[in-house]
Amino acid sequence: MMGLPADVAQGIDQVTERLGRFARRIIWYAEIGSTNDVAMTLAERGEPEGTIVGADSQSAGRGRLGRSWVSPPGAGIYASIVLRPPGDVAPLVTLAAGVAVAEGIEASTGLPARVKWPNDVFIEGSTGVAGGRKLAGILAEAVSPSAVVLGFGINVMPAAYPPDIASRATSLESELGRPIDRGLVFAECVAAFAARYEDLLAQRAEGVMAAWRARAALTFGRRVEWDVGDVVQNGVVHDLDRDGALLVKAGDAVVRVISGEVRWI
Repeated sequence: MMGLPADVAQGIDQVTERLGRFARRIIWYAEIGSTNDVAMTLAERGEPEGTIVGADSQSAGRGRLGRSWVSPPGAGIYASIVLRPPGDVAPLVTLAAGVAVAEGIEASTGLPARVKWPNDVFIEGSTGVAGGRKLAGILAEAVSPSAVVLGFGINVMPAAYPPDIASRATSLESELGRPIDRGLVFAECVAAFAARYEDLLAQRAEGVMAAWRARAALTFGRRVEWDVGDVVQNGVVHDLDRDGALLVKAGDAVVRVISGEVRWI
């Protein structure tokens, strides 16, 4: 463990027995460009599976589709994990991480969290799913055919979100109205991912997908739209397939959505 803040170290101490391969090495920075970038460099150099890079602040954090991830000092959890999953496991890593982050948040704070395909964790709003606010995001990036870096960011404290996301972002402390133990949230999320990753490796993917469906229950039957090139398509969410693709009924057909952003209508 390198440079862990006191709260993170205490959180890790509480769950060490549940971390498995993810207890081997955690490297922490006060400030960094991007935890994913550092973890990807380490993976390229042969760093073993389970290595975690964390930071109090990022100056160049990013999410999916090239978007920036706001990472103010001390306001959130920013971490990336080096993984070396078998080929049949890799496509499900993002879904497993979404389930794990939601489970870790609930275990450490009592706040029920939901998931949105493929990589968002959010809190349901008073107007249902469409009124929910994003609490955490996940970014899995391939380093090589045998290595993946899994990054996750969780909004812990109220922060000055950019105008384009202020209406759809929130934080743990905003939702709970009280301070929370950041270190315990981090530790519980990693412990939950350790368990869900082991499920994938042990060919128990259906259990992971069932847990994802349960936390995305309000998504099913909902009309959504997504982009295919310059064309906007829409349909009604039906299910997931065995590879984690979203199945959407569009007219008489069932379409597999495997990438991009799905927007609720």
